[in-house]
Amino acid sequence: MTMKRTDLEKSRGLKINGKMGATAIPGRFAAGAISVVDRREQRRLDRESGQIPFACKLPAELVKQLQERGGAHEGGINVFMAELIAGALAEAK
Repeated sequence: MTMKRTDLEKSRGLKINGKMGATAIPGRFAAGAISVVDRREQRRLDRESGQIPFACKLPAELVKQLQERGGAHEGGINVFMAELIAGALAEAK
């Protein structure tokens, strides 16, 4: 089935908006621009540093508490979770 011209233009517009939203916004005149690492590169860097993604399902209230405490932690939520799990595993032995 062929698309109408208006549908094609709408599709193109959505595609352009998606690409614009995916890129980082540089600072004024690129003075504060940071180098943005794409997802593939970030995964490679994580693997080299020995980090792997770990997903599990938790109750929503527990997740909220973890996010609050992780956000306040100096190393971020990843470091907070690593310390929390390591401590719990050491205590369990």
